Parts: sequence; structure tokens; C-alpha cells
Amino acid sequence: QVQLVESGGGLVQAGGSLRLSCAASGRTFSSYAMGWFRQAPGKEREFVVTIRRSDTRTYYADSVKGRFLISRDNAKNTVYLQMNSLKPEDTAVYYCAASTNWGTSVSPGDYDYWGQGTQVTVSS
Repeated sequence: QVQLVESGGGLVQAGGSLRLSCAASGRTFSSYAMGWFRQAPGKEREFVVTIRRSDTRTYYADSVKGRFLISRDNAKNTVYLQMNSLKPEDTAVYYCAASTNWGTSVSPGDYDYWGQGTQVTVSS
């Protein structure tokens, strides 16, 4: 079992930056692939980025590639999402998720645990 708590969301102007954090409970954080998803009103939950458990390789959605950066600190049981050059279309609730899969997990169904989400709003 792992519990995830996101923080760092807020309101930012277009072109600005935010850093989201996701703190995980438990002592096996390094055993999980971690991902970020987002969901805008009226839309399905969308994959943003994942960092694998096996080799910490990362995989980004095309919509955020070059602007967002995922990192993890296993000593602090925390995964981060640095978001730069934010656009109004990045507005959504952002969710952190944990997966026991060894490969690259881009589907919500690949993930076993979810946080409660944090709102990110980008004004134009």
C-alpha cells in the first residue's frame, strides 16, 4: 500500500512555472514507477509523464515535452513535476500515481495508487 499526496498547484500566468510535488508513504517508494496525469473539466484523464521503476527512464506526452520535467528523490519518497512555459491548455487537476509495472506505463489502468489531485490554473 502507498498513499500519495500532491501539492504545489495554483494559479499562474501563461509563460510562468510551477513545481508540483507528490509525497508517498511507505518504505518501498523506489519499487514504483511514478506518473503524472491531468484531467480538465469535461475531458478524460490524460497522461503527462512517467518515470520508470527499473531504470528511471522518463517518457513524456508530446504536449508537454520540452516544457515539463519529472524527477524523483527516493530518499524523500517524493516525485516532482517542474512545469515551465505554462499554457492555458495546461489547466487541469494534476494527479500523481504509482505503478508496480516494470515497463513504461502511460495508461491510467497501469497505475495502482492515486493521489487526490492538485489544481493548476494557467491564465492567458
